[in-house]
Amino acid sequence: MNIYAIKAIYSHEMSRFFRTIVGSLISPIISTTLYFIVFGSAIGSKITDIDGVSYGAFIVPGLVMLNIMTSSLTNGAFGIYLTKFSGTIYEILSAPISPSEIIIGYIGAAATKAILIGGIILGTANLFVDLRIHYPLVMISFLILTVVSFSLLGFIIGIWSGSFERLNFIPTLIITPLVFLGGTFYSIKMLPEIWQSVALANPVLYLVSGFRWSFFGSGDVSIFTSLTALLVFMSSSILLIILIFRTGYKLRI
Repeated sequence: MNIYAIKAIYSHEMSRFFRTIVGSLISPIISTTLYFIVFGSAIGSKITDIDGVSYGAFIVPGLVMLNIMTSSLTNGAFGIYLTKFSGTIYEILSAPISPSEIIIGYIGAAATKAILIGGIILGTANLFVDLRIHYPLVMISFLILTVVSFSLLGFIIGIWSGSFERLNFIPTLIITPLVFLGGTFYSIKMLPEIWQSVALANPVLYLVSGFRWSFFGSGDVSIFTSLTALLVFMSSSILLIILIFRTGYKLRI
């Protein structure tokens, strides 16, 4: 394993984050505050609790997942796409670096950025609600697996994209709606039965539900179902990336 190569890619990707660190840190704080003002105060005053949890606390896991999913996806996509766009991908591919080392460097940086943002959101949320995490080890594990999975998906999108328009297509028009409709701000138990069945077809629901379970010990689906769905998602992304490197799909175009 070429540790120096991984460190070089990781450090280069993290440097983009630290160059805009003020915006990167302030943005999630402001957005989290606004969500609590709009959803926590306005809607929370109409909803006393959900499964014995105050609405303000209930939306915290959803807020974290919303931000870490979009952040890891975007960073994973932009990291490899900008390398293709600038032409430096040829230098990386011709260097004595294995595909696994390239992936670890890019995915590690994207996941790290998302975890930092998740920590900021949790810290901000504690200013508004009394938040207690019932299963911290499960929460940390689910957090890491989620950011890695979405960073892998972002990496795939970055390779597939041939323009900035295509780069934003899947995150904006597919992933973001799925996240908002995946029980981020509500429990599907609040929906009519027919819409509960429709909601179960949304893969993001299982991730949000599993993460919320680690906080409160309850979710829309069982923790084992959520964990299985997450592992299947991650495994599928890894297999697809392996196929991309073996075939050279869009790596040299």
